Amino acid sequence: MISINGKKIGCPVGTSVLEAADSAGIHIPRLCYHPELKPHGACRMCLVEDEKSGRLLASCVTPVSGGMSVQTDSKAVLRHRRNIVRLMISEHPESCVVCSKGNRCQLRRVAAELGVGEPELYPMPHVNALDQSNPFIVRDLSKCILCGRCIRGCKELVAQGTIDYSLRGVDSRPATLHDHPLTESSCTFCGTCVSLCPTGALSQKKSAFSGTPEREHDTICGFCGVGCSLSLGVFGSRVVEVSPARSRESVNGVTLCVRGHFAHDYLNSTHRLLRPRLRKGGEQASVPWDEAVSAVSEKLLEIRDKHGASAIGFLGSSTCTNEENYLFQKMARGILGTHNIDNGGVFCGRNRLDDFFRKTRGIIGPARFFDMETADVIVMAGADQGETIPVASYHVKRAARNGVPLIVVDSLASDFTSLSTLWLRPLPGSGHLGQVMHALSGLVLSHSNTHRDGIAGSTDNLGDFERDVSRLDMETMCRTAGLDVEMLKEAAGIIAGRRVVLVAGCEVLEADDGGSALNALINLALVSGDPGRSPAGVWFSIRENNLLGAWAMGTDFSPDAGLSMVGMIEAAEKGDLKVLYIMGENPLRAMPQQQRVKAALENLELVVVQDILETETVNIADVVLPGAAPAEKAGSFTNMEGRVQSFTPAVPPPGEAKADLDILGLVAKGLGYRGDDLGLEAVRAEIKRLVPSWTRDESPAENHGDDARISFQPIACAEGTDDPAYPFMMIAGSRRLHAGSGTRTSHSERTRAAGEGGAMEISEADAGMLGLREGDPVRIESRHGAIERCVTITSDMAKGAVLIPRGFLGNDVMNLFPLSQAGDMWGMSCGVRIERVNSE
Repeated sequence: MISINGKKIGCPVGTSVLEAADSAGIHIPRLCYHPELKPHGACRMCLVEDEKSGRLLASCVTPVSGGMSVQTDSKAVLRHRRNIVRLMISEHPESCVVCSKGNRCQLRRVAAELGVGEPELYPMPHVNALDQSNPFIVRDLSKCILCGRCIRGCKELVAQGTIDYSLRGVDSRPATLHDHPLTESSCTFCGTCVSLCPTGALSQKKSAFSGTPEREHDTICGFCGVGCSLSLGVFGSRVVEVSPARSRESVNGVTLCVRGHFAHDYLNSTHRLLRPRLRKGGEQASVPWDEAVSAVSEKLLEIRDKHGASAIGFLGSSTCTNEENYLFQKMARGILGTHNIDNGGVFCGRNRLDDFFRKTRGIIGPARFFDMETADVIVMAGADQGETIPVASYHVKRAARNGVPLIVVDSLASDFTSLSTLWLRPLPGSGHLGQVMHALSGLVLSHSNTHRDGIAGSTDNLGDFERDVSRLDMETMCRTAGLDVEMLKEAAGIIAGRRVVLVAGCEVLEADDGGSALNALINLALVSGDPGRSPAGVWFSIRENNLLGAWAMGTDFSPDAGLSMVGMIEAAEKGDLKVLYIMGENPLRAMPQQQRVKAALENLELVVVQDILETETVNIADVVLPGAAPAEKAGSFTNMEGRVQSFTPAVPPPGEAKADLDILGLVAKGLGYRGDDLGLEAVRAEIKRLVPSWTRDESPAENHGDDARISFQPIACAEGTDDPAYPFMMIAGSRRLHAGSGTRTSHSERTRAAGEGGAMEISEADAGMLGLREGDPVRIESRHGAIERCVTITSDMAKGAVLIPRGFLGNDVMNLFPLSQAGDMWGMSCGVRIERVNSE
């Protein structure tokens, strides 16, 4: 119990005076304090007076004690606060009118609360150069008040530690190691420091001054499967600024990544689609909406009547909302009668996810973000989360920094290898990841004898698995994979009997040999942990923001009912498919063998593209329907946890563009549909009725009754696929600058200005063998195509492997892959050969 300004307040042990005051609605000014950071006590603005001793205490770092009585606005407190503010303002430049922080500056707000105008002190301005050397963050340290929020946020929340205090006294300032520019540091440009800065010392770089936004609007990010909450700063009808939403319930808190924070300037791209277009005389021409919709609906009905519904295909997108995807498939199946409907999720590991949930029957995973920091152990296989889903990776890094054992199984170095307790580094390719995971699950089982009855009670075929494990030659498997068996035994000892979160990266979801690793992951989940405690679950690196939602809404194909995405391209080549309606997808950039895909689409009688930007696919369309970005419409996304998050429009779509659900409604009516269930709320009601799991907020491991049993998967390691003609294993990896195939992020002015060109990464040993130097041009050739890149030589790359990032240069890395693969199980790796290009 504490008394604040005479008011009795009850609070838990360990509560600070500041937190107690906040809980009672008593305002205490603060500058260095932030609820998501550890209390620091640097600014002293939150001083309170202890009534018994008369001492002044920093309330953010002072715990409540029994019988404590404080005053928050005594004469002594106010005098000291005003003096602190006067000293800060005397060091501050007189630039409030043009400062990007404007009326949101917390120093300015506190000064106004205390009635401090002119400081009446000799001005002592900081002399610091304005740093605008990168396209994302402007550093004006003349406005820095040394609150340390940026430093603490970088360390505590992002677990990066790029900046720290440098120098002392009046020269003290936040700086990188050796005061290098941010572009030469470990900075990932997540922008967390910008979000935390209380003044204008750190701000988002903009191409034109827009001043303080007129209003802010909360929405959900559409760049990856994390589903971060955003606050969009709006000026007029334009989004001019993006920050994390101020919600403690969000998945991201005060953090974002470089895409979420800075790449939303694609919304204001000059390449936005503004009006419907119709191809006339070989050229696209702007037309009214009714003419464009009539052209689409009349041709769809004509083709159906002439060739049957199977001649029509629908290609949706996991970047579109749940409601749009549902109505899209309803229009395909329910109105036109075609089952040819799919989306680009096949290139993001969707089919392997389907395999996982089918085998585990929904009993395991997906894990929630907060499970990371409460787990006993984290095991990461193919750990690319720092590039693919950066905000999710912060949870892993924080857990590792806080002492949770982290075991990384990956042939490539990553953000996590330096934080790992153990790094099990198999050789790249040839199914080695699966071999290591199978061996690890077998060794964990040998440590789990005390829990054998519990494991047997929750599985169907433990005996079969034990028999398969007994036949494994651990020494040979480890030697083949390039690992020391003792390291595997050490890892098994750490895992056994503990609550484990398993993290599957793209090397599991998207690699050719990922199926074996996925089976091993399931087995590891079954043999690890204490059967008396709930399983912690499995995390997947889901690159697309609404992959799970689009999947649940039915915009992926059923093998028994219709054509897949690739099947539709092949049918178009043969002339069997006549029409393809594409919503929110860019197959000419996202798919392999891009020229082949283009020729197939040009063979169709009608290509309808509903999208937001000028794309490679838009350019060949017969009808273009301009849609809306997430910031411009209402709907919901389902994130990688299974959390359904709704949002409303912050700004209207540009020009004559419309919300995609409205466009689909117009087309449906043009097809003769007379139902009144085409609006947002009606569609949501229908989804809730037909897809009850869509809104269920429970752990997938719950409510399965007595039948909650899972089968162990066969220990069948993928056979080696090494080809001497193509001796290097090429991995098409993700880089945090680009989302997916890079359609939206390539239209971001800031992303383009970053200047990264998608160079091929190669090890020092392999570069030396090939006689390559940094920046040399090379030709990379697979059995299916060839591209050219410049070279980046890095010590992080494994010998025998190269990495080419997706999203760059038209995403042409996809041309190294075949269009068709067995079972549509795509692997984002293949054998290649490399030769230097003569630049003369």
